[in-house]
Amino acid sequence: MGQNNYQGVLQKPIGSGFNATSTASDVIKGIDLTGKTAIVTGGNTGIGLETTKTLAAAGATVIVPARDMKKAKENLQGIANVELESMDLMDPGSIDEFANRFLASGRPLHLLINNAGIMWVPLRRNSHGIESQLATNYLAQFRLTARLWTSLEKANGARVVNVSSQGHQFAPFNFDDPNFLHREYETLQGYGQSKTASNLFALELDNRSKVFNVRAYSVHPGSINGTELGREAPLELFQKMGFCDAEGNILPEVAASLKTIPQGAATTVWSATSPMLNNIGGVYCEDADIAELAPGSSITNGVKLYSLNETNAKHLWALSEEMTGIKFNVN
Repeated sequence: MGQNNYQGVLQKPIGSGFNATSTASDVIKGIDLTGKTAIVTGGNTGIGLETTKTLAAAGATVIVPARDMKKAKENLQGIANVELESMDLMDPGSIDEFANRFLASGRPLHLLINNAGIMWVPLRRNSHGIESQLATNYLAQFRLTARLWTSLEKANGARVVNVSSQGHQFAPFNFDDPNFLHREYETLQGYGQSKTASNLFALELDNRSKVFNVRAYSVHPGSINGTELGREAPLELFQKMGFCDAEGNILPEVAASLKTIPQGAATTVWSATSPMLNNIGGVYCEDADIAELAPGSSITNGVKLYSLNETNAKHLWALSEEMTGIKFNVN
């Protein structure tokens, strides 16, 4: 089944033929998903919606679990091959209920796209006391994937795609205090560690699941114009990061560097469907190819080695089982 990607040994572009300007419809050309079933969390808005449309247009049945059913219904109206379900990623019970409904259908699950996420939020905790970005961006991925494991195995060729971010470079995972109980809360530190966790999860999941023909990937979609990710961010934060001027207008050079939503969904779709990845997993992808390792400590393209570390990945798996109360036995 090929080697694992511990320490980033597989982190080299493979010449996909695509790049930062490629769109989701570009990367899926010639791929037929008829008869396949996909789940896309956050599939009713932003790059998740574009992912849903693209997979559905290629013939897949796409299930979109959403918290705001009214909004999701409006956004998904008129798209064929889509089923809408209720789920709140901040509520572990809601995740379990959704997973149980899907398992009861008896269907194999060919594609699980863990797309939903939050960013730039103030300190909040779920009912279990878990910081909201860790709960939504990572532990919900772990819980949902674990609950759906038997349907992924049944597909005999499933893929799990975790939508991560270059933002993983903001912070490694803090094993001593993941919930900010003993350190000051800094929203980008919370975001960074949640995305590092997502990378480590894809790495470890792939190593454990490839023998069952289930492969896992983490992806950086790029910086995207027009999503709802920054809806709670104060203007001062964007100004501090050099994105906006004093009046709140996005700087021209920043605007020019942003991807469109169809470009932002490309790496997710490519990772979920490309035959070039049939025998490669556990890798972090960007611009519709496998990314390079990111050198040094500055924010740059590629993936930081700490989010592909074998010891960290195994430690996080055990901690995730403890935090969720789920024993995720891949067997």
